[in-house]
Amino acid sequence: MAVYKVSTKSKVSFLSGAIASAIQSGKVTELQVVGAGALNQAVKSVAVARGMTAPNGYSLIVIPSFFDVEIDGERKTAIKLLVQSM
Repeated sequence: MAVYKVSTKSKVSFLSGAIASAIQSGKVTELQVVGAGALNQAVKSVAVARGMTAPNGYSLIVIPSFFDVEIDGERKTAIKLLVQSM
């Protein structure tokens, strides 16, 4: 499994390439995000990765879930996006 922590500063082009590469290698990709800006970057990256993998016959699905994470001693709720091929 490939795990990426996504922030508001994450580059969509880099992240989408990493997702596409992992999917084509048969791996599930986990994107961990905290905050609306990070979620925005993650979703855009999945959309671009879909465009990169679809011509090769891959159909991507995304499974969202919540999990708790501790940042600077404070508990926050994060979102985990599991991206895999059907």
